Amino acid sequence: MANACGVVNSTLEGLGLHVFERGWLSSNNVLLVGDGPSALIDSGYHSHATQTCELVSHVLGARPLDLLLNTHLHSDHCGGNARLQAAYPGLNTLIPPGLAVAVRDWDTQALTYAPTGQECDRFHFQGLLSPGDTVRLGAFEWEVHGAKGHDPHSVILFQADHGVMLSADALWENGFGVVFPELEGIEAFDEVRETLDIIERLSPRLVIPGHGKMFTDLGAALARARSRLTQFVDSPQKHLRHAQKVLLKFRLLAWQRVSMNELAKWACNTPYLAAHMPHQGAGTDADRQWLENLVRELEQVGALTRAGSEIIDH
Repeated sequence: MANACGVVNSTLEGLGLHVFERGWLSSNNVLLVGDGPSALIDSGYHSHATQTCELVSHVLGARPLDLLLNTHLHSDHCGGNARLQAAYPGLNTLIPPGLAVAVRDWDTQALTYAPTGQECDRFHFQGLLSPGDTVRLGAFEWEVHGAKGHDPHSVILFQADHGVMLSADALWENGFGVVFPELEGIEAFDEVRETLDIIERLSPRLVIPGHGKMFTDLGAALARARSRLTQFVDSPQKHLRHAQKVLLKFRLLAWQRVSMNELAKWACNTPYLAAHMPHQGAGTDADRQWLENLVRELEQVGALTRAGSEIIDH
């Protein structure tokens, strides 16, 4: 059911599993309860952290949250970590191992918050969530599998007895997340393909993605994902333009409305965008026109509207 804030809370009886479908600024959150440790998988974006805490506490009541797991460390999946850690002092946070040093040192460049122009409140962690591990969450054991591609350090979680997969951004019902290593010139489309093969081999009966609604038709979702991947392999520029639109739309979701001048200032200071401007974000007329073209493309598909000099999320 949807609450007043637009969150869809779906409960799977027998699994002690609550899925908070959050839309596209925050990732979905999955809360597991049972006779083992209570656990939350992913915590959403930092500006939604209060709502994340409220959703968790509504289900747990007086019971503490024992574990917080991040499938990967993009800002929309771990932005609520700090608030949850403050709310639950005994909380143990587990992250994939690849960026553990970056989290310890709070290296916003390595964590991609600076390059993407996104924000995340600093948090700490107590343990690692490594591929090959098995972790007790709620009443059941969950397998941890590597899921490179969208993020080189991402993991997915699989409950084999019930055939339930938490696929993060490795597989959605209609595709998968931006392949961020490609934005840095690191070839990663093959890793996306390998991750899709892993998911197919595990053959989940129910997939809970990082964004969007749960789904059961794995074959159709994989076919759509592989078709999209083929398009990107055949035309890397198509993937690049898609990624640029995603970054701009994400920021607009956070702002809701912004002047074109402020948007241009932000874009010129966001390396993943500025690097592809004619003069690398120097603020020239050519750079401004590049951004105008990007805004126009989003306007044409109904992702934003314009009112004078203001850009408005739609």
